[in-house]
Amino acid sequence: MSAINTIGVLGAGAWGTALAETAARAGRQVTLWAYEDAVAEAVNKRHENTLFLPGVALSPAIRASRDQADLAACDAVLAVAPAQHLRRVLTGFAPYVRAGVPLVLCAKGIEQQSLKLMTDVLAETLPAAAPAVLSGPSFAIDVAKGLPTAVTLACESEALGQSLMAALGSPRFRPYWTDDLTGAEIGGAVKNVLAIACGVAEGKGLGRSAHAALITRGFAEMTRLAMAMGARRETLSGLCGLGDLVLTCSSAQSRNMSCGMALGRGEALEDILGARRTVTEGVTSAPAVVALAAKHDVEMPISAATAAILAGECSVDEAMQALLARPFRFEAE
Repeated sequence: MSAINTIGVLGAGAWGTALAETAARAGRQVTLWAYEDAVAEAVNKRHENTLFLPGVALSPAIRASRDQADLAACDAVLAVAPAQHLRRVLTGFAPYVRAGVPLVLCAKGIEQQSLKLMTDVLAETLPAAAPAVLSGPSFAIDVAKGLPTAVTLACESEALGQSLMAALGSPRFRPYWTDDLTGAEIGGAVKNVLAIACGVAEGKGLGRSAHAALITRGFAEMTRLAMAMGARRETLSGLCGLGDLVLTCSSAQSRNMSCGMALGRGEALEDILGARRTVTEGVTSAPAVVALAAKHDVEMPISAATAAILAGECSVDEAMQALLARPFRFEAE
């Protein structure tokens, strides 16, 4: 593989901006596509994303643009649009994609209407691109500030994986390669739903023991679904599965956990989401996760209860009672 010296980033939210800064810190020239004029202007003139990542100084090596065509010549592209908008963004980018260009999927979710993973969406919209997945325990603000972070980088080719790790990696941002794209995707999507469940328990004041039980049994759900879809168990035990689950389920800094906390306190979902500028991926992924589990005949009671709460099909108390009334089972099941 030839060296990757220029990187395009599709999406200038907090995570896209943080990854742009990471690439620039690793010595790459970065073109950041922004949907909002104000974001592009602030990045270029003030070297700061004042809308989505205020207070973080950005490298002058990052150039923001409102035109996706400006990413056409980049050696690799990171797609960081939210999961439910990814198809539209990739379709718009299709005229500018060169055959074989590495395209790294950085959104964590399942397309709600089709139940497809992001790699499936990529295959349908940009079939000439070389797919990769970036996932793992990583808050945007930590990554943007250069705090130590380790993530999973999944792609079929080890040579491509080595090139991408060299292009993005640094002593404080450590990618680890795997060829299990499905495992990386399922881990990233399901952990968002489970983080809402953990947040609900926190908001209801159910205690740390309940919190630990939800993480552990939720991890079992995640692993069952991933393996039913052809992933490897060890992938889910790594950064993109257990690692991301622990982070997202343990901090109110997580949009998904904070959403669950507000639900547990009795706030309405419409009010919670209405007060936010950024997407809470677990809300839109929850029904897709449950439908995907049903399609593969996988039991995921915590995810199903979370989806029912979000859909207004039951109250938090009713969902909790249903979970506690489930039959006792062997732990390995």
